[in-house]
Amino acid sequence: MNVQGVKSIYRFEMARWGRTLWQSLVTPVITTALYFLVFGSAIGSRMSDMAGIPFGSFIVPGLILLSVLTQALMNASFGIFFPKFTGTIYEILSAPLSPIETVTAYVGAAATKAVILALVTLATATLFVDVWVTHPLLMVLFLIAISIGFCLMGFAIGIWAKNFEQLQVIPLLVVTPLTFLGGVFYSVNAIGEPWRTVTLLNPILYLVAGYRWTFFGVSDVPVWASIAVMAAAILLPLAAIVWVFRTGYRLKS
Repeated sequence: MNVQGVKSIYRFEMARWGRTLWQSLVTPVITTALYFLVFGSAIGSRMSDMAGIPFGSFIVPGLILLSVLTQALMNASFGIFFPKFTGTIYEILSAPLSPIETVTAYVGAAATKAVILALVTLATATLFVDVWVTHPLLMVLFLIAISIGFCLMGFAIGIWAKNFEQLQVIPLLVVTPLTFLGGVFYSVNAIGEPWRTVTLLNPILYLVAGYRWTFFGVSDVPVWASIAVMAAAILLPLAAIVWVFRTGYRLKS
């Protein structure tokens, strides 16, 4: 394995993130802090408990994932799209790096950013509401797995996109709405039919519910179902990326 090559791309991506730290870290944290301030402290004190958990605390895992999913997609997609846009992608393709090494470097950097964002957001949440973690190790493992899955998806989007508009279509028009409708602000058991059934068809719900279980030990869906969706979120984009490198789709043309 070309460790030096992987480290070079990884360091470059982390340095790029450092140059845009305000946009990549500070802005999402401020936005999420406003959610905690409004929904957690102001409105949350007037809301009834969700699944036996104070409303302000209940929304913490969902708001963390709301930031993580969006930023993971955007960081990973831009990381591979920008070399395509500038034409330097051919230098990467001609370098002594295998496809798995290239993906490891880009996705590893994007996942690192997502995990850092999540931990900073969690620390920010403790300033506004009470937060406790029932399964800390599983919380970290869930977070890493979800981050890797959506970074792989972002990497695939970055290869597919032909321009900056396409780069933002799926994160803004698909993932963000699904996340808001995926149980971030409510429990599925609190809504009636047919919306309960419709919500259960949303894959983001299973990620949010599973991640919330690591915090509070309660979930709207079976934990095994959350793990299955999480595995699919990793394997499906990974399969797409493997196909891309084998065919050269939008990489060599």
